Amino acid sequence: MQYRTDLAIENHELIEEARARATGYIKKQQQKDEDICVTEIIITDEQGEIAFGKPKGTYITIEVDGILEQKDKIKERAAHTLAEELKKMIKFDYYLKVLVVGLGNEKVTPDSLGPHTVDKVKITAHLFEIFKADGDWEMANVSGFNPSVTGVTGMETADLIEKVTSMVHPDVVLIVDSLAARNIDRMSTTIQLCDTGIEPGAGMGNRRKAISEETLGCKVVSIGVPTVIDSRNLIIEAAQATEFADEKKIDKYFKEKELNMIVTSTDIDEIIKDFSDIISNAINITLHPGIYS
Repeated sequence: MQYRTDLAIENHELIEEARARATGYIKKQQQKDEDICVTEIIITDEQGEIAFGKPKGTYITIEVDGILEQKDKIKERAAHTLAEELKKMIKFDYYLKVLVVGLGNEKVTPDSLGPHTVDKVKITAHLFEIFKADGDWEMANVSGFNPSVTGVTGMETADLIEKVTSMVHPDVVLIVDSLAARNIDRMSTTIQLCDTGIEPGAGMGNRRKAISEETLGCKVVSIGVPTVIDSRNLIIEAAQATEFADEKKIDKYFKEKELNMIVTSTDIDEIIKDFSDIISNAINITLHPGIYS
């Protein structure tokens, strides 16, 4: 059965479950505190690309326990952890110029993480224009863009981003998007950061034009949170808990019924708010070190 997931760490788990001896990648793990764990997977060659189904690059997964429960300063701790990892991919300097893009549909809650995050990022490009400044040691030159989705605009999202990128000429395009997970425990707990760009809709089987360094001509970094899961995964997980799972029969059932259902959490409004707060804070800390700490 083909699992729908955007998370590199879940592809690694599938490799382990299959007891496959995959090569071409490096895995590192670090427990930041009792609630936050960081896993770094570096895909190093073509063998790793084949095993993970993802391009070469660095994939960092931050697993956070207790966000919905509002553990002590958990959102602040998560934001600072994400900022630490983001700083490794985006090096601040006097001339740094960044375009922050929020993918998704603001009117569809599970898909609204990107727009809500960009709305909370401190945008400064207009200030550099007003004061004719070529750089600053306290803040980066930051533009924001929410392109919506093709179903709303009628235009390919990647083409819109390419056009805006050609206008802004950023050093880095930072993309925020909602992802798909195969494990329900990853929803509302996980942030993925990578430096390989993004392929909108890949986790849902609705692949759109890729947004990457090759297509934009500059470095592309993406941040995502799983907000949806394939209903088949939930059924299989429930069946496995009772030891009566038959993945082939379940998959056949869904195909016969032509069911293609995506599920989200009843807490999705709070999840979007919390993670847009965490990600926007991390972006502000990274891009505006003289203002945020």
